[in-house]
Amino acid sequence: MTSKSNETLLCATQLRRTVTLLARSLRPKLQDQGISTAKLSVLGHLRISGDMTPTQLAAREGVKIQSLTRLLAELEAEKRIKRKQHPVDGRQSVLSLTHSSLRILGSAALQAEQSLAQVIATALTATEVAQLQSACLLLERLVHALPTGWADTALTVHKPHNTKE
Repeated sequence: MTSKSNETLLCATQLRRTVTLLARSLRPKLQDQGISTAKLSVLGHLRISGDMTPTQLAAREGVKIQSLTRLLAELEAEKRIKRKQHPVDGRQSVLSLTHSSLRILGSAALQAEQSLAQVIATALTATEVAQLQSACLLLERLVHALPTGWADTALTVHKPHNTKE
């Protein structure tokens, strides 16, 4: 491995760890409202991407549709999502958030952003805030540069060549 590839690997490792820690810290604590991390993930996908079929949602979650069935039924029973018939394919349904879910998620996101803004204001200098804003632009460029399905290949565990199975 070259020095530059070592450097980029180290950067990628540090970036992944830092983003993971930050995301965990900012994840809304909605368990008191009956919203588990798994449910929050599903609701988050619907909030960000809009209405979609259960199959599309499963693909975004990186799971099989069978794994989502019970979770979707619970969210529907809790009136957090609603299901309507697909406009073109009557065999499918389309999932969307209810107004109450939109309100809860919006409020939770605002709380997280306000808390983070407070920490940024007290922990960073004006110069560091500007650097952080520049870093955010770089992170957005990275997100848009990632190939479709990159997580599937990035998380594939490779066995060393000289091991017995």
